[in-house]
Amino acid sequence: MNKLQGESLNITKQNINRLKELFPEVITEGDKIDFEQLKTVLGQVLEDQHERYQFTWSGKKQAILGAQKPSKGTLRPLIDRSKNFHQTENLYIEGDNLEVLKLLQKSYNGKIKVIYIDPPYNTGKDFVYKDNFANGVQNYLELTGQVDAEGNQLSTNTESNGRFHTDWLNMMYPRLKLARNLLTDDGVIFISIDDSEQEKLKMICNEIFGEQNFLAQVIWERAYSPVNLKKNFSESHDFILVYGKNIHGLESNGLKRTQAANDRYSNPDNDPRGLWKSSDLSVGPAIEKNIYEITTPSGRKVMPPSGYSWRLNKEKFEEYVNDNRIWFGPDGNNVPSIKRFLSEVKDTITPMTIWKYQDVGHSQSASQSLKKLFHDKAYFTYPKPVELVKRVIELYSNPDSIILDFFSGSATTAHATMQLNAEDGGNRKFILVQLPEKLDENSEAFKDGFETICDIGEERIRRAGEKIKEDLDETKLNVLDTGFKVFQLDSSNIREWDVDFDSLEDRLDLFETPFIESRTQLDIVYEIMLKQGLELTDSIDCFLVKGMTVYDIGNGTLFICLEDKINVNIANAIIEKWNHYGRETSSVVLSDAGFAGNDTEKLNCIELLKGAGYPEENILTI
Repeated sequence: MNKLQGESLNITKQNINRLKELFPEVITEGDKIDFEQLKTVLGQVLEDQHERYQFTWSGKKQAILGAQKPSKGTLRPLIDRSKNFHQTENLYIEGDNLEVLKLLQKSYNGKIKVIYIDPPYNTGKDFVYKDNFANGVQNYLELTGQVDAEGNQLSTNTESNGRFHTDWLNMMYPRLKLARNLLTDDGVIFISIDDSEQEKLKMICNEIFGEQNFLAQVIWERAYSPVNLKKNFSESHDFILVYGKNIHGLESNGLKRTQAANDRYSNPDNDPRGLWKSSDLSVGPAIEKNIYEITTPSGRKVMPPSGYSWRLNKEKFEEYVNDNRIWFGPDGNNVPSIKRFLSEVKDTITPMTIWKYQDVGHSQSASQSLKKLFHDKAYFTYPKPVELVKRVIELYSNPDSIILDFFSGSATTAHATMQLNAEDGGNRKFILVQLPEKLDENSEAFKDGFETICDIGEERIRRAGEKIKEDLDETKLNVLDTGFKVFQLDSSNIREWDVDFDSLEDRLDLFETPFIESRTQLDIVYEIMLKQGLELTDSIDCFLVKGMTVYDIGNGTLFICLEDKINVNIANAIIEKWNHYGRETSSVVLSDAGFAGNDTEKLNCIELLKGAGYPEENILTI
């Protein structure tokens, strides 16, 4: 019987397998790569010069390797902190986003349609994660003060430390590398940033996502008045970098047409085709064949402006005149223009790259809205406006898309997702990840009972969901999902085999059960789901077999039994359930300790499952 792998997706092994599929001849014994053979296959186009165009910094190689190092951690469910835990499809995860992104690689690879993140801007006042790639979960526990860390706490990244930009780049690179894997082929990532790291962020995004997949650098007008204390310039904007995973065939949903845009259309000549507006007939640069004289109905002769030509050639222009699509003004004496009918334009507007605060809000309006939600308490400084993030989601998501934000902060992304679902009837799901940073004990939020940023974020989602439902039609109340499952990053529920010959007898006693004390069966079930690549929102049902619990995950996708006295009755019950669902594939995970050393019983279970059609690789022990 195969052992369940205790790590997250091994990205290095995955990359080797992909290379093996493309060029099997370059893989040698032991899955080593023959680079000389690879050069031959690629036609000697590899760059081997010592001087080349590249963007590098101290620690970059370690950051790349760190992103590929599997995590041995897990995500534990916190039902008491959740809302509608057993019904909701939304996730809120407390933990270091690097480790969480690793743990999501199997379950959500290629499933996220839109990622929006608002990472630390590196202004000298921001927290920047200090990653320990050797043991990411232990590093996370130390940073959040959950274990004795000899004073190792989060600190601000100040320019005086000598590695100001380097620390920030080493934080961002591996997280963006992992995030790309999670995007669908037509997925898009939006990243908020300011001038502090904008150019460096764009360079690492060009490397990770590809220059050809750059979509836009949006300018968001975040302030509406100058700060006169500034000596030179008062910054009034932030940037939002936008990249697609694969720009080929990618197209924005566009923005909904506003009434103001429609009001620009009229019908002064009572055209039976309805409302229209005029559009310039001239265009530059000039095309020689489209430069010709036009005589207006009043007899006036006109030519295109110098350096311009008409948009239409002479024959096409005559067709437009005959179809009453050319407007010469009420007196027939104007320079001709083209009539664009409202009934013929698309329902959406292509977004421009400058987003005005009148359309998507500004920092002060966002702060005031959040303050109002918390009964006039200001717990966050400079949160992003809901309308801003809602536009981000609206541009590229589908009604059933998954939205990810792994620097979730004040949880605006959750608020925006629920708000958009309420407006258009969608069923988008959100996944939020946030480090539970300790709040200052002198802060207003701490005095009001909030200990971490996560406490505030979760409460914000609760309050926002209820506020949205207050304004919602009763027929949609039961459809809108305003709940969220809370998970917490932690060390694995399963003990690692650590050979210490000085305490071997004690260690053997521990391994009567492989599970950590105080961990529940549900903790273990979710860890198995992650390691098997199932989504954390897949259904979990239970059935009893002679008093023993069997977990049925995803309607027969996976069966788990963690009981102490597993026997053939369990195997037969699983087979019966599997046949009931009629699934082609399914997996079974059984507690190895549950057989209590009875190898005959274990063998009988395996043979029963194999005889029923289970492939041997789908029968696992833990």
